[in-house]
Amino acid sequence: MSPHLRPATWFSLLLFGLLSAPSPLTSEMASGLQQSAPNTNTDAVRALRHEDPQWENVKLHLPDPSTATEEQLETVADVLRARRFPEDALDYYLYALKRGGGNQVTLMNKIGVTQLELRHTAAARAYFQRATQLKKKDPVAWNNLGAVEYMDGRFGTAISHYNRAIKLNKTSAIYHSNLATALFEEKRYKDARAQYKIALELDPDMAHHDGTGGLTAHMLSPEDHARYCFEMARLYAELGDETNMLRYLTMASEGGFDVMSELRSDAKLDHYRKDTRVILLVQNAKALRSGRASVDDAASKIPPLPPVQPN
Repeated sequence: MSPHLRPATWFSLLLFGLLSAPSPLTSEMASGLQQSAPNTNTDAVRALRHEDPQWENVKLHLPDPSTATEEQLETVADVLRARRFPEDALDYYLYALKRGGGNQVTLMNKIGVTQLELRHTAAARAYFQRATQLKKKDPVAWNNLGAVEYMDGRFGTAISHYNRAIKLNKTSAIYHSNLATALFEEKRYKDARAQYKIALELDPDMAHHDGTGGLTAHMLSPEDHARYCFEMARLYAELGDETNMLRYLTMASEGGFDVMSELRSDAKLDHYRKDTRVILLVQNAKALRSGRASVDDAASKIPPLPPVQPN
């Protein structure tokens, strides 16, 4: 599993990974970090989440924090996050952190990512920074710091942190994907596509992951989602993957992007303007956006393909 961060409609987190043993964290340090974090566990938020029928079953299996081991507390927190109870997960991560022992850098990253899920960027930054202090060559923490800067709109700093994470671990598709997303926000589209391409080579299913759990922040797409989808379509066209190219062209067009104009300005893609599949998806997207026509109506406006002549 993985942690991917500015509040945006298309923001999502994917969290996963394991780390090697870090330097120990004293109880005084843990207490100080806990006090620096906002109070995320309000009765109102908890009550709303606890209306979920899952909660009645989950709470029966929660261990006593005063007697459970650090490993048990961390495992329970992981389960609570996977079940979408981040406030309660945060409690158990903090119990584990105060207990000491175990992999404190991993806990710092998990706590930081949970804070990001709750949109508490200042608290998340504090935990990620502490993780880099404990283990300067931890690529996960540098990636996560980049995610915090991305979420706050400091894309140049995010790019720097992502590059540092990649220097420490060149085989993570998420790091390259995050770097691409930040480059996209800087309108460096060619550089962004190059990083997305590396990410897809490392993990062909990278663009389709979702969910939460673990400790690596993954930015799934930038705020300008329609433009992002077009750039992804362009990348898949370069890779010869027309299925995904058409899928991303559809999302770009449905998001209001002028697909036909952009295709016309790209010599390698211009021929797709006359492709019946592209014409159809653009017409359908226009119909859906207008709200005045159904997909079937839009499809009916596309001239049928000529019949196949018998040999």
